[in-house]
Amino acid sequence: MEVLVTLAQVDPVPWARAQMAFTLACHIILVPLGVSWAFMTLVANYRALRHDDADALMLAQRWSKYMAVTFAVGAVTGTVLSFEFGLLWPRFMGQWGEVFGVPFAFEGIFFFTEAIFVSIYIFGWRRLKPWAHFWTGVPIVVAGLFGAASVVAANAWMNTPSGFTLNAAGDVVSVDPLAVIFNDAMPLQAAHMLVAAYMVGGFMVASVYAAAMLRGRRDRYHYLGFVIPFTLAAIVTPVQMGVGDSLARWVYSEQPTKFAAIELVPKTSSDVPETLLGKLNDSGTVSGGIPIPGLASWLSDPSTGRSTVVQGLDAVPANQRPTTRQVNIVHLAWDVMVGLGTLLFLLSAWYAASWLFRRRMPQSKPFLLVAAASGVLAVVAMEAGWVVAEVGRQPWIVYGRMRVEDAATANQGVWATFIVVCLLYLTGAVTLVRVLRGMSRRFRRAGGFVEHDAPYGPSSPLDRTEEKEPVP
Repeated sequence: MEVLVTLAQVDPVPWARAQMAFTLACHIILVPLGVSWAFMTLVANYRALRHDDADALMLAQRWSKYMAVTFAVGAVTGTVLSFEFGLLWPRFMGQWGEVFGVPFAFEGIFFFTEAIFVSIYIFGWRRLKPWAHFWTGVPIVVAGLFGAASVVAANAWMNTPSGFTLNAAGDVVSVDPLAVIFNDAMPLQAAHMLVAAYMVGGFMVASVYAAAMLRGRRDRYHYLGFVIPFTLAAIVTPVQMGVGDSLARWVYSEQPTKFAAIELVPKTSSDVPETLLGKLNDSGTVSGGIPIPGLASWLSDPSTGRSTVVQGLDAVPANQRPTTRQVNIVHLAWDVMVGLGTLLFLLSAWYAASWLFRRRMPQSKPFLLVAAASGVLAVVAMEAGWVVAEVGRQPWIVYGRMRVEDAATANQGVWATFIVVCLLYLTGAVTLVRVLRGMSRRFRRAGGFVEHDAPYGPSSPLDRTEEKEPVP
């Protein structure tokens, strides 16, 4: 009885935040695949048609099946997130729903477009002419990009709310959809996420083939399976570093409190060091870590260098900035994101140098070991980036307009839904992995594709004459 009374008195806000964070962290793993895998599949498909490449054709066929499965699971996890806005944050939706919902309306249109063309592309392998089938895949790529940008626009609006008019009671009375979508944070934040999707998706797919090559599968099929996604990831990695640098400077100018948390700056000053690791103490001092003198100031504005003034956490009242614990989380996440991003950049440079000087990809075991880990490393870097973005905005859910505790549900049973959601997502994750592994085993046993296009792949080998055809 005492346990029930205690549970009935649980503060729902931390549980609502934990559930939203958990479901977003799970869903975001599938987003890069949903955005970038179609593009990689089309690259393989194009090569197959242009060069009569049977290995590239097989790769495109198999990738399209995997892509369909991850797209379906991503659709489910994304739908859960949509429901959670109403269930966990009813006061937020009650106040801002008609504004916040604008980007999601467009996302819904792009999502359905993507779903339609995924279906056409999958079932068109043996039903459409080669190039007609190829072009049905292009809308998947375009819809994926615009759908992801629409969702990021909603999140960016939470950082720079605009495009609405309030009456004297604080209620929204008019909405400008274009101003909502194209808010000040949207361009850089959307670019950062979209480039990240191609970078992370490329490393995720390539890492599977790198692991296979370490097991001795060095045939041309696995070579193409590695080279196509890894080349994509290697190309966009330096682009992502440039976009990230621009976004960080935007945060310095527009969200100085978040920037102070990122750089561990307790007091406003110039000549601020870039502190690697380290932590903020409750007393407002920084301990531990490796300070690089003046670097944070210089990076914030190279035109003024080390004399650049960085606003500290002390510039705003304590109830309008992240807590000490949140500051340390943001700073650590920033270090993880930048550190892993730098490692992936160096790996990409290694790959590029090998092509430049040896005209082939690196074949050494150390390279393949790091490449096999690159998918996980890229996902961790992406997750860390979202931690910086969301925890760094605390205590605001809508920057400067609504605090998190004022937006959350008052339902004290949220802890129960959190446990249920965790169990459901764990079950879904195990099922997804088993399905993908089962598909892989079926494909290897069959050695090709049969006439039907069932999502689980073939059950018998393709005969050799059919395998040599330029189109399935």
